[in-house]
Amino acid sequence: MRVQGECHCGAVAFAADLPDGFASARRCDCSYCRRRGAIVVSTALSGFHLLRGDAALTLYQFNTMTAKHWFCRHCGIYTHHQRRSDPHQYGINVGCLQ
Repeated sequence: MRVQGECHCGAVAFAADLPDGFASARRCDCSYCRRRGAIVVSTALSGFHLLRGDAALTLYQFNTMTAKHWFCRHCGIYTHHQRRSDPHQYGINVGCLQ
């Protein structure tokens, strides 16, 4: 299943392959995700395709600096992150999906 998404202002757009559809949907309970409340689905790193907005993305990391959380620098919307628990996957913000 391929889905498309974008941030609020549209500067960042992406497509993602979800081999399990929405079966991987979850809320992460780490200190950061618990506060942001996003629901995410997983895809392999190779399953994420940035369509536009590379220059609009900004990165946030904390604690072990393993997870990488990307946001649109214009509107502040979190679009995706590289997971700490499985660095071979991205978590995709379901709220960004069309």
